[in-house]
Amino acid sequence: MDTRRALERLIAERGEDYAGLSRLIGRNAAYIQQFIKRGTPKVLAEEDRRLLARYFDVPEAMLGGPTAEPERGGDHVEVPLLAVGASAGPGALPDDERPRAHIAFDRKWLRAMVAGDVEQASIIRVEGDSMVPTLADGDEILVDGSDAADRLRDGIYVLRADDALIVKRLAVNPAARTVTIRSDNPAYPEWPDCDLSAVNIVGRVVWTGRRLV
Repeated sequence: MDTRRALERLIAERGEDYAGLSRLIGRNAAYIQQFIKRGTPKVLAEEDRRLLARYFDVPEAMLGGPTAEPERGGDHVEVPLLAVGASAGPGALPDDERPRAHIAFDRKWLRAMVAGDVEQASIIRVEGDSMVPTLADGDEILVDGSDAADRLRDGIYVLRADDALIVKRLAVNPAARTVTIRSDNPAYPEWPDCDLSAVNIVGRVVWTGRRLV
């Protein structure tokens, strides 16, 4: 079954619509319909294919991807735990961004968590209380370095500001090309309407772990 027929069948079986799926992958509302009905584009872009396969929970091969993923190290990926903190407060200076340890994650689990290349994932420690109750001081956060400024949307990100790392919640205004930088702790101020070009995005926070005491 070719890619277009497979995608059309999935849409019909799941009760989805073309416009909604197009918006899901960040495209214009007619994108999926044009792909299926008109053959434009000829093939799905790699990132579009990955997002659709993940959404429908099907192998990428069904949508035109490779039939098997290269092993690249087997069933696990060693994600670096960096010797820096991302401040949920005034800002942590990244004096040493070399890994101080590595944590092994199941490759399939990690691919489901990150948007792109699993090799661009890293783990950073949270410092401070400005993101309480979502993130607490000492939490370890998984940062997807492949999901940064080019796919920016509402969510929690690690930013670099004046050589300091901070972790904040971003609310994007695509029409004005501005972003509001917020803390989840209401005791901290927000920075509204910041120019997108002035915000240095390190990556999106996709998972957190903490020690129970």
